[in-house]
Amino acid sequence: MEIKLQKLRRFNIIMGALHLVQGIAMLFLATTVIQKIAEFSPTVTQNYLAFNEQTRSLELTSKELFQLPFGVLVALFLIISAIAHAIISIPNKTNAIYNADLQKGINKFRWFEYSLSSSIMIVLIATLFGINDIASLLLIFIVNASMNLFGLVMEQLNSGSEKGKVNWGPFVWGSIAGLAPWIAILLYMFGNGNFDRVPWFVWAIIGTYFVAFNTFPVNMILQYKRVGKWKDYLHGERIYIILSLVAKSILAWLVLFGAMQP
Repeated sequence: MEIKLQKLRRFNIIMGALHLVQGIAMLFLATTVIQKIAEFSPTVTQNYLAFNEQTRSLELTSKELFQLPFGVLVALFLIISAIAHAIISIPNKTNAIYNADLQKGINKFRWFEYSLSSSIMIVLIATLFGINDIASLLLIFIVNASMNLFGLVMEQLNSGSEKGKVNWGPFVWGSIAGLAPWIAILLYMFGNGNFDRVPWFVWAIIGTYFVAFNTFPVNMILQYKRVGKWKDYLHGERIYIILSLVAKSILAWLVLFGAMQP
């Protein structure tokens, strides 16, 4: 077990470095090299009811709140992951906590990081589809974060459970929560009706996120069903780390260059 944990520590350092390199590269591109990305800053608005003196009625209106630093936030999506890898692998104290949790079948660091990084990404994707009011973006962020925290509850609730005695409640409720932001995004996407004019990167983002959305829960199912190598929780942990790098890298670059499209 000790050898496996040492290998996993090195693996986390390597994967964290890959996240960091990409994040810094994106930050550089988004702030200095590619002007179009630097200039792409969706306006976040606030909708509210105001009394119209002429019509003597309450009418929906809106005001601009701030500009969203899109390119910087895409880079931050990967940098947060790099920081999380550093926290669990470099300091001896946090690495010891990480290792102790892994032996119980829990990784709370993973779920806290996912709840922050993936929620930033889903908000950025939502703005690409035209969702820009602060209330909707906050709800999307919080619901997506809740989905990931259900994953933590799933592990805490089933720590040490035997095959066939798994409580799947948090998994089900988390899956439902995870669908909510995409229902909102798809309503905006399909509201146009001119699907032949939907840019390629939109379909690529949808496809990538759909695959990523399904591979993470599949990994969890295999862990709790104890299928093959997944009988060892550490194998599932390595798969989570690989999925995180691959899915986040593809999605981040798609979203970043999606900001360059007309």
